[in-house]
Amino acid sequence: MKINIYQGTQNKLPYANVNIIIDVIRAFTVSFYAFCSNVNKIQLVDSIDRALEFKKKSEKYILSGETLGYKIKKFDYGNSPYAISNLNLEDKVLIQKTTNGVVATLNSLDADNIFVTGFVNYSSIIKKVKELSLSYKSDGFIINIIASHPTGDDDLACAELFKNILLNESLDIKSLEEKTISRILNSNASQKFLDDKNQDFFLLDLILCINPIQSNFVMSVKDVKNGLPIIYKEENKC
Repeated sequence: MKINIYQGTQNKLPYANVNIIIDVIRAFTVSFYAFCSNVNKIQLVDSIDRALEFKKKSEKYILSGETLGYKIKKFDYGNSPYAISNLNLEDKVLIQKTTNGVVATLNSLDADNIFVTGFVNYSSIIKKVKELSLSYKSDGFIINIIASHPTGDDDLACAELFKNILLNESLDIKSLEEKTISRILNSNASQKFLDDKNQDFFLLDLILCINPIQSNFVMSVKDVKNGLPIIYKEENKC
């Protein structure tokens, strides 16, 4: 098993068996809670205009996203996992447009298997990737892990957590989790959520981002139409 870690949104990645794109605060934590709220699928888009085009087609499309962290005008929701977690999204399609996670995914589509994730569902991704590795030769299984924030330590901490656990099953998982949470909380991305005077960033969102959940699914890119990936909830069989 060979694991490469990349940081940022614009990497030109070599082909891999698995690409894992990480956005802890907050895009793929939003995605996770959207699936927990029974959304049908998630469509990633490359521009605000493309998102609004989807919205015109049907009421089933719900727009969520941000520019530089702030809610986009005309979107239904910002980049808030807490807001999404309180919705019933059955039969809905979530359209996501974000600064880092979505862009990084759009540039990371050259792989047999593509997963998006936050810290919240990291354990389900690890189980899935280990399962996939069994069908490849041990020295021929290549994983690219993309920490989508170009400079932040939050996504990088999660990427290193993945790598450490995948390469060494004997590690103290609880200790690694605690260290990862500490790095996320001390990252620059977290500071605006910890500032009581900043009314645009909610502490409840950050709390959801740093609390791992033992879920039974992963978020997998299963379709790409016109260059835009669609994410589905894929049940974990292991």
